[in-house]
Amino acid sequence: MATKVKECSTNAYNLKVLADSCEVNDVLAMISPRWKMQILYSISKGVRQFNCLQKTFPSLSDQVLGKRLKELVNEGLVEKTMLADTVPQQTLYTHTKRAEALLEIILELYLWGKKEWDLQACTVGKKLPV
Repeated sequence: MATKVKECSTNAYNLKVLADSCEVNDVLAMISPRWKMQILYSISKGVRQFNCLQKTFPSLSDQVLGKRLKELVNEGLVEKTMLADTVPQQTLYTHTKRAEALLEIILELYLWGKKEWDLQACTVGKKLPV
């Protein structure tokens, strides 16, 4: 999450009630931070460098992009590779097998939403593959 929730707050209590009543909330909390799945999707489609991701999402701050990339790496969804012999040193991001499995689920969710709620694709200039 973007900010820490105070342990004694109503928000913390509500999150605990949700977690206790439905296990899926933990998974949703992991994938729901703003921009996270969009960044992962873009990486899976070949946008592999920080500056290219910045261009893909111009309203996304460098700080948030860096934070989301770090989360994706720590969660094993993205691998970070530093290219040797490049000045300045370049970093490439690639999605993992674990991310492929998650992206399949996200695509199925999109297709379900499109069918059931007549949703339109809402990506940056690109439609999801159908």
